Parts: sequence; structure tokens; C-alpha cells
Amino acid sequence: MSKYTTTSYLIEGMSCGACAQSAEKILSRQKELSRVSVNYASKKVQITAEQPPDLEQLNAALKKAGFQLLPSAPDQRAVARERAKKKQKQSFRQLLLASLFALPLFVVSMLMPPFAGDNYLMLFWASMILFGPGRQFFVKAWQQLKVGQSNMDTLVALGTGTAYVYSLVATFLPNWWSSQGLSPHVYFETAGLLQTFILLGRYLEGRAKAKASKALDALLDLQPPTVQIWQHEIWTEMPLAAAQAGDRLLIRPGEQIPLDATILEGESEVDEQLLTGESLPQHKLVGAPIWAGTLNQTGRLVVEAKKGADQSRLAQIIELVETAQSSKAPIQKLVDKISGIFVPVILVLALLTALIWFFFGPAPIWSHALNNMVAVLVIACPCALGLATPMAIMLGIGRGAKLGLLLKGAESLEAAQAIDAFVFDKTGSLTEGQMKLQAEEWRQSMAHYWPALYALEENSEHPLAKALLNLSERPSHLPKVDRFQARSGRGVLGQIAGQTYAVGNRQLLVEQGLDPKDLAHGPWQAWEAEGQSVLFFAVERQLIAAFAFSDVLRDGAKETVAALQARGIKTYMLSGDQKVVVDRLANELGIAHAQAELLPEDKINFIKELQAQGLRVAMLGDGLNDAPALAQADLGVSLNAGTGVALEAAEALLLKNEPWQLIQLLDLGQASMKILRQNLFWAFAYNLLGIPIAAGLLYPFTGYLLDPMLAGAAMAFSSVSVVLNSLRLLSWPISKMSA
Repeated sequence: MSKYTTTSYLIEGMSCGACAQSAEKILSRQKELSRVSVNYASKKVQITAEQPPDLEQLNAALKKAGFQLLPSAPDQRAVARERAKKKQKQSFRQLLLASLFALPLFVVSMLMPPFAGDNYLMLFWASMILFGPGRQFFVKAWQQLKVGQSNMDTLVALGTGTAYVYSLVATFLPNWWSSQGLSPHVYFETAGLLQTFILLGRYLEGRAKAKASKALDALLDLQPPTVQIWQHEIWTEMPLAAAQAGDRLLIRPGEQIPLDATILEGESEVDEQLLTGESLPQHKLVGAPIWAGTLNQTGRLVVEAKKGADQSRLAQIIELVETAQSSKAPIQKLVDKISGIFVPVILVLALLTALIWFFFGPAPIWSHALNNMVAVLVIACPCALGLATPMAIMLGIGRGAKLGLLLKGAESLEAAQAIDAFVFDKTGSLTEGQMKLQAEEWRQSMAHYWPALYALEENSEHPLAKALLNLSERPSHLPKVDRFQARSGRGVLGQIAGQTYAVGNRQLLVEQGLDPKDLAHGPWQAWEAEGQSVLFFAVERQLIAAFAFSDVLRDGAKETVAALQARGIKTYMLSGDQKVVVDRLANELGIAHAQAELLPEDKINFIKELQAQGLRVAMLGDGLNDAPALAQADLGVSLNAGTGVALEAAEALLLKNEPWQLIQLLDLGQASMKILRQNLFWAFAYNLLGIPIAAGLLYPFTGYLLDPMLAGAAMAFSSVSVVLNSLRLLSWPISKMSA
């Protein structure tokens, strides 16, 4: 039985969804490949074969169509990123150059009355666009033609090229047209302005796609480039890739943990927030597991690597994010697929029009045939089609920005319109993500002991210590703290005026000689039962006070959940926190389905289960542990206060960090997609109605033939209707938070 392997590659040279189809067809012709999948959104190709394919051979087959494969390795990703940046800069320069030429072309053709020599001026500016920044459309259309394919570039090249050539003939042979009883019109502005619009759409699309790739880059940045390995009785700094399972590694305070490992020597506080989403650092002792991507805070650790860099939990998260992102299908693909059919249909119709008029039409036979063929091609020019999606998306994203919603592209709006289920991360999403004092119990005078407590906790870096300092104002005079000690995972100690003060958990106070019976009764039993973190304050074996801390709900969280449920959207809460805390908050929010103590892979599996049920799922998260699930969800949403990885993996960001913005996001998605569908309808309606008229359908009944000038006007009006319809988004009603 043969063993098949799947290899991923980056692909360059694609400009639309039809390009992905073309590349996939070319690669599928290679007999040694079992399966080929090209994803336009992620610019990746997945190839399944018995043996790793010959990259040079594949590129030789793709070269004719203008594509190139690159290995999907970290170093190659960096190369691809640099190429993408250069390409985006080049795209901007081409757009700027085309705009500079398009401005005088627009003024002469649209705003000024006809004058002697105006055709030659328009010819000059249109030529500068078509043979300058617009040359790429003709080059790519020719590359596609050589391999028997067509795409949006074919349509643009066909429409603008026909308009340009027709206008050249009309400009330089006006007497011939007059002798045939025809009054030719030039379409230089149609050719030049159309290409400028398309270049604008391509530039904006490129910017959106560049942001999507940053999620993987941010994840890769969590892996340190080098690691300290014990070799030949000394610590040796080596590349991360050199570390293998079983190696002994040194991790100093403040360093990122490079691999999944087990602690052999030392103890430390490890910040796992990027992995679990929880704000409190975890105390790690000998024998405890630690994971790549987390941060060693306080202690020197000697660890044994359990897995290589490509097998760590962080590497698995990277793979999950990459796979989930690659499965997305942006709405622009719909337009590309339609265009792939539209191009050959228009070519056939234009040719049929010319043949029918040539063989069956009245005199002047071939003049009528050419005139009507050009009218068909001009009226079918895809200006409105090219504007339909970008205009709705640009204005929808712009409206979202004013509302504090940062949307990364069409996928966000497409997904937001039809969500069936909403999954929430707990910490930092529905809650503030910071520990706050919830309750206190003083057994002795606060006024007397507050300065000492403040002086002691001011020396601590623990999040609970910082929260405790907000209890009251900083005393004007603080006592001196001697022999300060931070007991990892337990609390802090110090001497003030010869007396020992302690702030920490039960274990610390018992170690200092406090009678456990003094801790047996008090409100802290109820606090702990609710999942709150409790700190005790003691002086010389005497309990002075106790404090309870917990995360709190964000403003508007309850109202947001209720509004989603009122729309028939199912709500769920997932968290890596302990069950008692998750259940308490779920009950407070009115969420019936909540799960606790989950790992990143558990969250993404939960999303997949919902999707397997046919539900369209949105998720709100803010940590690295949420990144795979955010990418897997049909709509990933992050707060602006989230981690960098979550910000990049999500497709929408709530800049105001207000949960109610989720309702506004759904409203905006529905409005934008409604406008977009209307745009596509109008874009095609003009073609469906105009093409038969341009072909001469009315001539047998009315004697009317559509002048190419009117065909151009109809094509232009379709673009105007698309723009005006899209502008309605600026005043579309959006839900507001009730007082």
C-alpha cells in the first residue's frame, strides 16, 4: 500500500480567483500528483503525492501562466513576505501613475466641451495608462491564453483593448466612417479610467491580504531564534532547529520558553497567558511541564526538551491557524468564477453578432457587423462588475471604522451576515482580563496596618499585589521593609520595625507559624467556593486581614449576550479557567452552554463540532490560545486589547473593547452584503439587457441599432448606479447600546 504525503507551497503570480483555478488545472495535469488544492486567499498550494514532487518541474509547467511555487518553510515565508511588500509598493506606484494620467483624461473627456484635437489628447493619456501601469492586464491575459485559460485580466484586456483599438480607427480614419453613413465615437476614457479603477481595487485587496498573513508571522516570532543546549559539559548557544527531544536546555528569567519541556532544576513563575488566556502566572516546580511560546518570569530553569521545535504545542497552533485560514473562501471568488464564464460567453456573443450581421444583415454589411460587435464588447466591459464588490466592501469597512470596528476584508462582512452560533472566550473577552478586589475582611485596624501592607506589596510584581494596592491611597509615609522575600507561588515576606509581615496564600501563612484554626472560619470559604483568589495578611502569626480577587464582566457583556439570543443566535462560553469560575460567570451572563479547563486544541475542536452541525460560527477571543479557534470560526473577532496573535488571527477587531460592538458588526455585515448583492445584480442586469440590444435585437422591429457611444454610456451608468447604491451604507441604521 502506497503512503501519500502532503506538501504545502507558497504560490506567486495570482491576481484573482480564476488564477487559482488555472494554476490548479495546470498542476493537476502532472501525472505524479495525486491531489492538488490551490487557495487564492492564503496564496498556498497543497499537493498530495507518493513522493515529494520536483519543484523545478512544477515551476516549469506553471511559468507559461505566470505562476511560481516557493517552499512553505519559515525562511521562505520571510522571503515571500519581502516579495509581497515590494509587490504592494509596486502596486501603489502603478495606481499613483495611472491616477496622474487618468485625471486629465477625465477632465478632457467628461468636463470640457469638444474642441479640435481633443481626441489626440485623450489618445495620449489613455495610451500612457494602457501601455504603462495597465500593461500588466494584457501580459497576464496573454499568459492565460497560452495555457487555454481566462480570468479577470482577460476581461479587462478585452474590454479596454477593444475600446482603444476602435477609438484609434475612429480617430485616424474618420472620413471612411462618414462614407459608410456612420458617426464614430471614441472610447479612450473608457479604456483608461476602467483600468485605473481596477488597479485601485487590486491595491486595496492586496493591503487586506497582507494583514491576514501577519497572524502566522506573529506566532513564529514567539519562538526564539537560538537556545542554550548542554553539550560537552558546557552551555552552547545553538539555532532552535538544532534542539531535539531529550536535550537539556537552559532558560533564564525573562526568556521565552523555546520548546515543550519538563523542568529538571529550579522553580519559577511562568506566564502562560498567551497559551491559556489566564492572567495569573503559574508556579512551576521540578517535574512540571512547560510549553513553547510561554514566558519564564522569575527563576533560572534547566529543562529537558520533550519535542522538537516543529512538534511543540506552539507549532501545532501555528499549523492549526494556517490550515483554518487556508480553508476560507472570500466573496470575491464568486465574482471571479462568474467572470471565468462571462469572458468566453461575451467572446462568443460578439463573434456571433459579427457573423450574423455579415451574412444576413443589410448594407453596409461589414460596417454594421463591426459596429455591433464593438457595441457588444463595450457594453459588456466589466467596469460595474469590477466595482460591485470593492465599492460595497470599501464603504462597509469605512463605516465600520467610524463605529470602532476594524474589518480585514470581505470575509468579515460576508460571515457576519449569517451567524447561527457565537462562541465566547471568557478571560479578557467577556471579562476585563484583570484581577480586581471584590471583598475584604479586616480583623485589625486598617488605618494602622495599611502603610505596612502597602510598603510590602509595593515590592511585589505579582498581579494580585498590584490589584491590592488599589484598595486605598498610597500612604504619605511608608515604613522601611527589611529582608524582603518573594516566595514563588505563595506570597511575600518582609520585616518592618523588627516584626515579620506576610502576604500570601494559606500555605505561606502556615509556614510562618500561623495556626491553621485561625484560617478555618471566615468569609474566605465562600470566596474560594466561588472561584475567587484569596490573599491573607498576617503579622507575627496573627491574622490581620483577608482579600478576595476575581475578574469582572465587561460593561455591556450581559446585554450583548441577551441581544444575540434574541436574534436566535446560540451562545457558548469556552475557557481554560477552573470550572467553578466559568459556571459562575456563565450563570451571571445567561449562557447555558459553558466549558472550562480547555486547551487550544479543545477550543478549535468545539468550533469544528458546531460547524459539522451546519452552524455558521463566530468567536470572540483575545489570547494566543484562542488563535486557532478564531481562524477556524467562520468569523473570528478580537478585542483591541487582545494579544498580537489574536489581533492578527481575527478577521474583525473591536477597537472600543465593547462587547456591544458585536451586534453592530452583525448589522454592518447584513447591510454590506445586501448592498453588494444589489450591486452585482445591477452590474449584470445592464449586461443582460444591454447586450441583446447592442447585438441588434431591436433592428428587425424598430430599425434601431445601438451606437457604441450609447453602449459606453450605458456601461458608465451601470457603474454610477453601483457607486450610488454603495453610498447608502454611509447612512444605514446600526444598533446602538440601550441606556
